[in-house]
Amino acid sequence: MVQSTFKRFVEVGRVVLVNDGPSAGNLAVIVEIIDHNRALIDGPTTSVPRQAFPYRNLILTPYTLASLPRGAGNGAVKKAFEKAGVLEKWQSSGWAKKLAARQQRKTASDFDRFQIQLAKKTRREDVRKAYIKEKKASA
Repeated sequence: MVQSTFKRFVEVGRVVLVNDGPSAGNLAVIVEIIDHNRALIDGPTTSVPRQAFPYRNLILTPYTLASLPRGAGNGAVKKAFEKAGVLEKWQSSGWAKKLAARQQRKTASDFDRFQIQLAKKTRREDVRKAYIKEKKASA
């Protein structure tokens, strides 16, 4: 039997990242599979309302809630979500940190960008001075 390298399947209990609409950027859980185009999602702790959502607007994450039954209610989803610690795992992941950094750059003001420019300039100067000092010490 050939093993598949694909690991993220659309399944009940799969944690997804909403990619479109007013809840974009929030986590939700697949509660029920409606058909081959849509799933019923719910995100009680991330303010994503229970709704049918197309797969093309969802990104599957590596996290699952294994004990979640099909069609689970809002309370059961919330309890399983918190018990699994999905939000903490997500926030400590590199993926979430990258998205947060991208959002921070996107919302930076002109003055923020100027301060970043000055900080980079100072760091570059410090590195240059340290390099010259090490080069003189080794010679």
